[in-house]
Amino acid sequence: MISIVILGTGNVAKHLFDVFWGNKEINVLQVLGRNKHKLSYFKDKVDTSTDFSKILDADIFLIAVSDDSVAEVAQFLNGKNGLVAHTSGSVPIAALGNKSRRGVFYPLQSFSEGKPIDFKTVPICIEAENEVDLKQLQKLAQQVSLQIHEISSEQRKSIHLAAVFANNFTNHLFTIASEICADNDLPFSILTPLIKETVEKMGCLAPFDAQTGPAKRNDIRTMESHLNQLKNKNYQDIYSLLSKSIKEKYGQKL
Repeated sequence: MISIVILGTGNVAKHLFDVFWGNKEINVLQVLGRNKHKLSYFKDKVDTSTDFSKILDADIFLIAVSDDSVAEVAQFLNGKNGLVAHTSGSVPIAALGNKSRRGVFYPLQSFSEGKPIDFKTVPICIEAENEVDLKQLQKLAQQVSLQIHEISSEQRKSIHLAAVFANNFTNHLFTIASEICADNDLPFSILTPLIKETVEKMGCLAPFDAQTGPAKRNDIRTMESHLNQLKNKNYQDIYSLLSKSIKEKYGQKL
């Protein structure tokens, strides 16, 4: 059985705790965080504390905090014999300091409060500096996921950048689309089949080949009409920039 201490109380920490809890091969010993209110999510099941000087001993210490806080929280684990791993996509393994055992356990997924995740489908990206620690992270990942990838800090940095484009930016575009629908008394759900079809295409087509729309067709009249409909200057700029990028990608002259 692998003993775990989780440092952090945000969405990633909660989802990891939920998938670990009840697994016969994983024993979550403790959850630590600065916010006492957020710790209440865990307190009825496991030891919790806001005091980082009282961290229990464990096989693996998972740091699930904001990227800017990883290095700071890692300092509380100086002197611990277990493997210290963070869960960030963009933070290098070196941010954990000069520990003899350090690693990364990065679940490549978008985590929202109240939305359950099927962890079996979540790619777990792991990194360690020796074979023993790598195998321990593999063993932990195998308990929760069917997709395990050994990648370097540089590769993880790149996949995190790609994920921001694929997920965070597209979600912002969904938000803009939702506002346009609401402003015109239309339900955003009318776009759901279109969104699903776009994602499902990725299973059989490269994104480049799946592109459609007025910018690819160089349909200037339609694009000008769309820009005139948009009253928000930022949204006009986003529309123009994305259309310009698509036109350049597919060889259209501006």
